[in-house]
Amino acid sequence: MLDWDKLRIFHAVADAGSLTHAGDTLHLSQSAVSRQIRALEESLNTTLFHRHARGLILTEQGELLFDATTAMNKRLDAAVARIRDSVEEVFGELRVTTTTGFGSLWLAKRLPKLYAKYPELKIDLMLEERVLDLPMREADVAIRMKEPSQADLIRRRLMSVKMRLYALPDYLDAHGVPENMDDLGAHRLICQNIASTQVNAGARLVQELMTHDIPSTLTVNNYFGVLQAVLNGLGIGVLPDYVTEDFPTLVRVLPDLESTEVPVYLAYPEELRHSRRIGAFRDFVMEEIAVSAQRRKDQPKT
Repeated sequence: MLDWDKLRIFHAVADAGSLTHAGDTLHLSQSAVSRQIRALEESLNTTLFHRHARGLILTEQGELLFDATTAMNKRLDAAVARIRDSVEEVFGELRVTTTTGFGSLWLAKRLPKLYAKYPELKIDLMLEERVLDLPMREADVAIRMKEPSQADLIRRRLMSVKMRLYALPDYLDAHGVPENMDDLGAHRLICQNIASTQVNAGARLVQELMTHDIPSTLTVNNYFGVLQAVLNGLGIGVLPDYVTEDFPTLVRVLPDLESTEVPVYLAYPEELRHSRRIGAFRDFVMEEIAVSAQRRKDQPKT
């Protein structure tokens, strides 16, 4: 059986690419680190590193072992998180991933409430369209604009979103209110670029709009940018309907026109089922969505 301490030292050296840097991290001398690596190589009867003047490079066998120690570390991190969450307090790092639009336009501005309740949380908010691998712990919890397809995930549907057209009242006063799709030719359309990563429903709505003669457009690769352009009076924008709660001055344009429903899901790994951090975040998001839904329901129709 391999020595856990030697594996820990090997992982640090492989990660740093240097005996000296690994020693600094582990608070060991370079010679002590070197002895442990040589002992590990002897026990495996193989060479784990190519030695070069500028550092260490993993051999093929070293890469195999590094993959294994990386997986071990991820499992240990998950175990530590579960152990820490077994106490009553909610604290520590929580890695949350969602889209740029939802994260910047809806989630971020509500986080002060979560921090007020759990001041020792350390949230790492990762906003990107790429779907991170939750079972491999690229993130702890995700809010996604479609049902997750990965296995071993707990998922909960939060709400539905529709893409609609919005503009500022001042813009419409200056340029007129379109009565039908053909009238959009007299306006600048602001939307996500069809080639950018986005939900299919939004892309289909934009494709439909682009079949009409619209001479002036502004395309952005996320809804945050679309919203900023609309708020600066540049034109009529395609935006998710949840923005109307926080920007009630926006006026809906062509109210009969909208995308199909986009389901919004919260998901996290099965192994984090009992995590208090996950539970606190899940409950917070669901409460805020319920509040948001009621506010939007109470808003006067425009």
